Amino acid sequence: MSRYFTRFLLVMALLLSANSFAKENETSSESGKDLKTEIKEYIQHHLKDSHDFSLFSYTTDAGEHKYVGFPLPVILWDNGLKVFSSSKFHHGETLAEVDGNFYKLYHSKIYKTDAQGTINYDEAHHPTNAKPIDFSITKSVVMIFITGLLMFLLFRGLAKSYTKNNGIPTGVGRFFEPIVLYIRDDIARPNIGEEKYKRYMPYLLSIFFFIWFLNIFGLTPLGVNVTGNIAITFALALLTFLFTNLTGTKDYWMHILDPLGDSMPWYGKLFLYLILIPIELLGIIIKPFSLLIRLYANMQAGHIVLMSLIALMFYAKNAVNVDTGLEDPSWLGVVLSYFLAFAISLIEVLVALLQAYIFTMLSALYFGFAAVEHDHAEAH
Repeated sequence: MSRYFTRFLLVMALLLSANSFAKENETSSESGKDLKTEIKEYIQHHLKDSHDFSLFSYTTDAGEHKYVGFPLPVILWDNGLKVFSSSKFHHGETLAEVDGNFYKLYHSKIYKTDAQGTINYDEAHHPTNAKPIDFSITKSVVMIFITGLLMFLLFRGLAKSYTKNNGIPTGVGRFFEPIVLYIRDDIARPNIGEEKYKRYMPYLLSIFFFIWFLNIFGLTPLGVNVTGNIAITFALALLTFLFTNLTGTKDYWMHILDPLGDSMPWYGKLFLYLILIPIELLGIIIKPFSLLIRLYANMQAGHIVLMSLIALMFYAKNAVNVDTGLEDPSWLGVVLSYFLAFAISLIEVLVALLQAYIFTMLSALYFGFAAVEHDHAEAH
């Protein structure tokens, strides 16, 4: 049943994306932009976070652009707290006036401006307007809250089923229990050790299901690319970095600050330490950096590839015969692009799980390095 439901969600996501592309294509001639520019802007917009939760948009017969979704609260600090609804921006088309100040939504960022909405630029064409500190509840933040609530209800129910049925899960818990046991027995125990793995289990379980659920949500018709936001992956990697180094044992830090141990006198290893210690300290930063880049790049690339394949349908539909100069749609190209996009969507379901697994596995591996305890001289 879940397999067919997943396929249904994927088909709906493709149809909604295709419908949005179609509406953008209908208005491209009115806006003076060609199809390539419209598609490029649409993909870039899909990959960015936003201050409103838009599911899709359409254009009425009168040429009015309508958005289906709901506004989110905008919270700014600009010589005081400014709180208002993102509907004041009307998807970046209007200015928001708050307490006599004017704010403009420009490329998903909020700038302070004048009553005319003037944006000033430097020589590199970067906006120079003042930017208030933004604490807004964006689309990605909403999905993080929803995922956190879902995880709380899910595992709270799982814990209750254990209590009522003498350790036997019921309902949806039967599906998640093998995953929990796999993380415990095949990830935490082998990499961290039998004595210390329990202290890291809450984090490993949380990070695995949090990343997995967010990745899956990104493939639904909601289309929220949370883990494709480098700020989110940075925060997740920072947590692993803090847990690793704040719980590190004496032996862990001795491996970093005194990697040669007592194998030679201090004056003999002084020169080597000028090379080894900076490398070891750099490794502390490189490990979490690899986590954030891997997750960000894979999820970002997956969405770009999928949206680009959907865009190929409209290139094929609007193909022009080079000899006659007239439109000559390639319906075979449309059909092939659709099925290729659907196949990539199925692969993305696997990638969503795989990226959660890799992040959890590497985090457990780093925790295992930090939890090591032995005689330093014997280890060398």
